[in-house]
Amino acid sequence: MVGIAPFGKAAALALLAGTMAGLWLPTFMAAGYLFAIAPVAGIAWWRGRRGRWMGPLLGGFVLAGLHGANALAIQLPPALEGGDFEVSGRIVDLPDHQARRTSYLFRIAQDHSQPEPLRGRLVRLSWYDDFDGSPTGRDRLRAGQEWTQQVRLKAPRGLRNPGGADSEKHALARRLVANGYVREPGAALLRRDASGLHAWRESMADQISMSIPSESGRFIRALALGDTRLLADEDWRTLRATGLVHLVAISGFHVGLVSGFFALFAGAIWWVLPSLARRLPRPTAAAIAALLGAAGYAAIAGFALPTVRTVLMIAVIAGLRIFRRRAGAFDSMALAAIVLLLADPLSVLGAGFWLSFAGVAWLVWCLPDAGRNPLRDLFSAQGVATLGLLPLSAMLFGEASIAGPLTNLLAVPWWSLVVVPLSLLGTALEAMQAGLGGWAWRAAAWCFAPSWSLFERVAQSPFSLLWLPEPRWFALPLALLGAFWLLLPRGLPGRPLAVLLWLPLLWPARNLPAPGEFELQVLDVGQGLSVLVRTSNRTLLYDAGPAAAEGFDAGERVVVPSLRALGVGQLDRVVVSHGDNDHAGGFAAVRAAFPTEDVIAPQGAGIDGSTTCVGGEEWAWDGVRFRFLHPPKYFPYLGNEASCVLRIEGDHGSVLLTGDIGDVVERDLVRRSREDPAATVAADVALIAHHGSGGSSDPSFVEATAAEMALVSSGHGNRFGHPRADVVERWRLHGARVSGTAEGGALVVHMGAEGPHLETRRASHPRAWDAARRLEQAAAGPPAGLSYRPD
Repeated sequence: MVGIAPFGKAAALALLAGTMAGLWLPTFMAAGYLFAIAPVAGIAWWRGRRGRWMGPLLGGFVLAGLHGANALAIQLPPALEGGDFEVSGRIVDLPDHQARRTSYLFRIAQDHSQPEPLRGRLVRLSWYDDFDGSPTGRDRLRAGQEWTQQVRLKAPRGLRNPGGADSEKHALARRLVANGYVREPGAALLRRDASGLHAWRESMADQISMSIPSESGRFIRALALGDTRLLADEDWRTLRATGLVHLVAISGFHVGLVSGFFALFAGAIWWVLPSLARRLPRPTAAAIAALLGAAGYAAIAGFALPTVRTVLMIAVIAGLRIFRRRAGAFDSMALAAIVLLLADPLSVLGAGFWLSFAGVAWLVWCLPDAGRNPLRDLFSAQGVATLGLLPLSAMLFGEASIAGPLTNLLAVPWWSLVVVPLSLLGTALEAMQAGLGGWAWRAAAWCFAPSWSLFERVAQSPFSLLWLPEPRWFALPLALLGAFWLLLPRGLPGRPLAVLLWLPLLWPARNLPAPGEFELQVLDVGQGLSVLVRTSNRTLLYDAGPAAAEGFDAGERVVVPSLRALGVGQLDRVVVSHGDNDHAGGFAAVRAAFPTEDVIAPQGAGIDGSTTCVGGEEWAWDGVRFRFLHPPKYFPYLGNEASCVLRIEGDHGSVLLTGDIGDVVERDLVRRSREDPAATVAADVALIAHHGSGGSSDPSFVEATAAEMALVSSGHGNRFGHPRADVVERWRLHGARVSGTAEGGALVVHMGAEGPHLETRRASHPRAWDAARRLEQAAAGPPAGLSYRPD
């Protein structure tokens, strides 16, 4: 066996494999074992011959484990969660000013006056207006300022659902130690005014907004400075539908483009003044200029992770040029990947790492002779990128832009060669003299506007974006193999058969219940409720979670992505149990994504276009029977007490969905159940009413249900204390196994031939950075709400 080069392609692949193994194990290996493995990895990597690949493999495993464990260790200890801290530090990004709050990253000062667990650490804070909407001074927040603030903090924790974003992973990759909010805005003290790189970026963003009165200004801010704060949700939907997300903010593609311009400019100077080559060869000068241009552009973007990754890649290639080391494109990529993984192995947790390296690799492999025919190369590159990156995009984002190949053919040359250079020219001129860059910014906006209008129309087509169900783990490698097969040289037999390898990714098995069976999905929406019920051919949604004005909308952020990840194409019926925000707030977003006319709610709940749920009404789908038990006819709307109570019964078990009813209604349901066997509340699985509040779960009702499982939907650490400990204990004393979304994430109950079978999202998809498991393993500490201030 021939040995591998210590920094070659095989070493890079081995390092990547080891890094992935270290991060995707259910738990990080103990540091003692990792330190013991480290010398073995180093010796095998440096001195090994035939087994040299073991060195980077073990090295990646060790580095990933150490970085990941350290990122978890520096997070706020569980004993201090919910505590109040007085901290001083600096705003290290552009504050995001929204309708009622401002969020920002805050780097706490590294000195002994600060709480020991937080010194030098990064936290994400929110500064809110008062409950009545009156201002609290948050408009004073600027990037680069230094403040002293009293804050309440919690360790990073997110919701866990099918198709949902993993905010705990994001916090780990960013080394974020806590999230929190300003407790006493009036007492916050500004210690030093805005200064530094981010302050300059924010001032430039303001100048762009003042120079461009049209709506295109928000896009010029994004293209020139990487400032996407003004982009609305509708803008992002348009970008996703047209496959242009990678172009609208400063990305690795733009950094490479600017780097190329700088290299060409330096080469032109050396061509005009050939005497300069006596002191510095032209290739070396071009490499240095490329690196400086990339670094400068990354600074303008605030050293965002995608730009830093690209700068590292360019630095490796420039270094090879400067030191006159010959290396092919793949060798340069391998060395860049090794440098990046050694510097930050947690970068593999971001989608950008995979898309950037995979995109370049596909282009280099498929178009080795690019440059001879620019027009043909543009079409070929778009085709290669579409086929090559589709499996990754589908796996990472659960979607594929059908319109993307066509829109990119227009947007890539027009935005990258016209709009972006004008945006950057305006920024450079404005940096030299105030007011000088306005004309370039306005020209960029004028060039951008017609193309955006076109792309908005394209995005409105129902065929522009394909949503894909969540696939199994083996779907991605099979699809990548299929892409490789399809992109092999022409003339090879059997290439169309490669499409078969894409089927597990594009059309995964949905594992729908058989006739007479059904499945229950209690989604993790925080302090609220949303339940999906699926039979073999029908779907019903019971509630849609909470939504806050200009804030978190569970319908948009949780319910809709989960439905798409589960392969739901339409909702056959929606039941909104009652009109409270934590149950009905997300319904508008759900209805916009899944239009349905069959909506049922209590009379007086304020749900537009709904019919009334009435006790005794029933229907059947695919051998599964549905029956409303409450409210009875002519029952007045009393908020929680008017909740639609729905009982679902299949061939192998039954479920009771209770909304927010209280103990009075529960006792009445027990009475009616005794009088009319068809109105029985007995069920194998019961949803604990009102999130487990003390005003529900009457003992007679709990006994009458005789449930094997009791499910509760509540938010972790919610201010109501739901579910109450005595309520949980009551269900357990009557033989029920109690499970909650706060601990387990989304809860899935399969009502099949074996009876009720429960699966939690956190248990079925274990992650080393799982916040719920970390909290369970932590020793008990001081109670929540403690006060912690420096002496």
